[in-house]
Amino acid sequence: MLLYEGLSALLSHSAVTGVRNGADVLLKTMFLTLGGRNGLVVFGALLVGAGAWLVWRDLQRHPGPIRSSVLGGMLLESIVYAAVFGLVASLLTVLLLHGRMMLVPAPLDRIPLATQLVVSLGAGIYEELLFRVLLVSGLVALGVALGWKRPTAVFAAVVVSALIFSAFHYIGPYGDPLTLPSFTFRAVAGVLFSGLFVARGFGITAWTHALYDVGFSVLS
Repeated sequence: MLLYEGLSALLSHSAVTGVRNGADVLLKTMFLTLGGRNGLVVFGALLVGAGAWLVWRDLQRHPGPIRSSVLGGMLLESIVYAAVFGLVASLLTVLLLHGRMMLVPAPLDRIPLATQLVVSLGAGIYEELLFRVLLVSGLVALGVALGWKRPTAVFAAVVVSALIFSAFHYIGPYGDPLTLPSFTFRAVAGVLFSGLFVARGFGITAWTHALYDVGFSVLS
């Protein structure tokens, strides 16, 4: 998060405009609309406060020091997922479209590499926060409140959030051109990220998303 925020500020000299991930802009704009510039302070306080509370909660459940071996294992796991993510998502898309598929979405050559890297880092933080932590968790809670069994609620949340996640990538000046193959690829990616979030949690999902996007930006 510090790397993303620092590079964003360096490239755009702004906390909400210029070089920003779309999910970041969406979340911060909501707080700006409600509270003006003070809304950014509230947003930052909520983000840091919620993160600190989650760390405290986990330490209460599992007393003891935070082990570097665990964090290293999480990073290694995320690297493995990121390395195979594009291939798995592409193969699934090929199956769904009966062979009508490009391997990965076309790179946005009009965007400088530095900007792509910043947006990619932001995807791991803010897209996962918006589409997995808030949307998936919220949809699961809504389904359970409506009387659905939890597995049914989780399945519905994963599918609905994946479709919304895919559609989000076609909005705004940096949005992709809308095509069936790219939309399907994004939806499949959303299902994979949501499934990973349900199975392995926010940390590994955020790292996997960021590392995949950064690797794609560099290699493309």
